[in-house]
Amino acid sequence: MTAVAVDDEFAAMTGYNEAVIKKFTVATVFWGVVGFSVGVLIALQLAFPVLNMGLEWFSFGRLRPVHTSGVIFAFGGNALFATSFYVVQRTCRAPLFGGPALATFVFWGYQIFIVMAALGYVLGISQGKEYAEPEWYVDLWLTIVWVAYLVIYLGTLATRREPHIYVANWFYLAFIVTVAVLHIVNNATIPVSLFGAKSYILWSGVQDALIQWWYGHNAVGFFLTAGFLGIMYYFVPKQAGRPVYSYRLSIVHFWSLIFLYIWAGPHHLHYTALPDWAQTLGMTFSIMLWMPSWGGMINGLFTLSGAWGKLRTDPVLKLMVTSLAFYGMSTFEGPVMSIKTVNGLSHYTDWTIGHVHSGAMGWVAFITFAAMYFLVPKLWKRERLYSVRLVNTHFWIATIGIVFYITSMWVSGIMQGLMWRAYDSLGFLQYSFVETVAAMHPYYLIRALGGVLFLIGALIMTYNLWQTIKGNVRDEKPFGLPQT
Repeated sequence: MTAVAVDDEFAAMTGYNEAVIKKFTVATVFWGVVGFSVGVLIALQLAFPVLNMGLEWFSFGRLRPVHTSGVIFAFGGNALFATSFYVVQRTCRAPLFGGPALATFVFWGYQIFIVMAALGYVLGISQGKEYAEPEWYVDLWLTIVWVAYLVIYLGTLATRREPHIYVANWFYLAFIVTVAVLHIVNNATIPVSLFGAKSYILWSGVQDALIQWWYGHNAVGFFLTAGFLGIMYYFVPKQAGRPVYSYRLSIVHFWSLIFLYIWAGPHHLHYTALPDWAQTLGMTFSIMLWMPSWGGMINGLFTLSGAWGKLRTDPVLKLMVTSLAFYGMSTFEGPVMSIKTVNGLSHYTDWTIGHVHSGAMGWVAFITFAAMYFLVPKLWKRERLYSVRLVNTHFWIATIGIVFYITSMWVSGIMQGLMWRAYDSLGFLQYSFVETVAAMHPYYLIRALGGVLFLIGALIMTYNLWQTIKGNVRDEKPFGLPQT
């Protein structure tokens, strides 16, 4: 009996809910293409402002949150729903708590949230808070959906047939609980009217700024890091066919990351009205975050001990390993950028954009792509992907796109910072702001090219997964092996 058939038999015996995972998997791919496409458009708008088309609905200011929310909450969020529901059932040997109805509500409720938020952005309805732009009525709806998600996850853990709670579930649960707290506190608002699409935040001034970046940085820390580490701790060992390198290290990684990350937000507010001690606290905890972050990266990479040869024949595993490399790189760069003297050069420049995208494209997107390639054959009961060679093509096109993107933003950002602080012999600024913008134009073109390549890679993945779902198999020679 094949591995797929064994998995089918066990799923049938335990009553796993795979229908909702299929929905979230399809939604992940769909919203990924949408989010990447909008990203390419706004990257081109920076280089060619005429592409704003003179219409407020398509202006950069309105489409930028469509892109950020699209890739973080639509693409990334659906991936976390899909993988967490898949992992929790198999590691607990129990079906999702609440039955199909509650899980289906969470799926459609989350898609409604995505559409409500995007429509609000395009129509100019926004709180103007980074990663938290939706107005109060959207926030309220998301709270209901998120509570249902938490009930399903906690209920499944409580009714598990496996006594041990596997470490991936720890990361998923921390992500779910912490994001709930962040969302509620940061979005505590007073609506202007019962049916009005406008509200005023409960906090004000520097307190609002501190709470916003406590939320904003921990949205990165728990949504884009802890949740995706849950993916790493399950799918990397499964794809490699090896146990986690060190289970003890994974527990140390979890508790140190959870404790340290929550305090790092103030490093976004260096040289502001925030008290200096709070800025220093954020910087200190950011530097300390270096250790648990690299502990997780090392644990993931060393899981391949004795299985490194599989990288020659398994491009899905190659995506996973590369994602871990980008995770290590971005979690090295972040603490460096939190140091006040470095931040004085980097803050408000494109260097920050390059840093964010090295994590978002290299870590989050690559581990998500790998999870999608793993899940689709399993969920649709296929022996293998339509084409392994297309996975390798996707990997190289996307990797080249990331390199173009982040290197252009690094160069552009450092150039920006240096131009902004350049003075002539009389003590006047040497460059006007518009001169710095003109100097960035060629780098914006390179960034847009990188985005186009990344989008092409995602389209290749979409085609490959669609053919896999249809049950087609491409006739191709074994990948990565010398031909005789």
